[in-house]
Amino acid sequence: MIKYQFNKTSLTDLSKQLKMRERALPTIKSKESALRLEVKKAKDKAKELDEKLETLINDYDYMVSLWGEFDPALVKVVDVKLSADKIAGVMIPSLDEVEYQIKPYNPFTSPMWIKDGVEILKSLAQIGIESAVFIRRSELIEKARKKTTQKVNLYEKVQIPGYQEAMRKIKRFLEDEENLSKSAQKIVKERIENAANNA
Repeated sequence: MIKYQFNKTSLTDLSKQLKMRERALPTIKSKESALRLEVKKAKDKAKELDEKLETLINDYDYMVSLWGEFDPALVKVVDVKLSADKIAGVMIPSLDEVEYQIKPYNPFTSPMWIKDGVEILKSLAQIGIESAVFIRRSELIEKARKKTTQKVNLYEKVQIPGYQEAMRKIKRFLEDEENLSKSAQKIVKERIENAANNA
């Protein structure tokens, strides 16, 4: 709801508010487009990583009988190092590094493929973590995009038309007031002239 009074000061204030929103709207719209594109990129990347993970798991399907001998405690993720990127004014996580702890094992008594198994688990974990980061990125960007879309809609559909309508009403009121004032002056002038003529 736009509050205003029927005077020139209010008209000037509304005009300033309207101009500010009209100038800001293209910038907000381009931010929304940029965010929409980034959401798509992040979702596509997460999907690509999920497919890659699925493919790798299927590729190692032939080793399924061997995994029974593998101790899953051999590989442990100890730290996931993230940094922050800024995209269209939104802070989002970016994966820098995943640190693993490899439990010592005896290469002479362990099956020969254990070393490969450790590397396979590390690569699968890496892809899974990367995918999770891209999913989180897409969620954060999507949230910002929705807020930006709401702001675009607020400006386009509510505030700009509201300010324009309020300004029209004030202008009409001021014009009517001016016309009434002129009419009143004309009537007063005519009465004075009539009084002078009758005297």
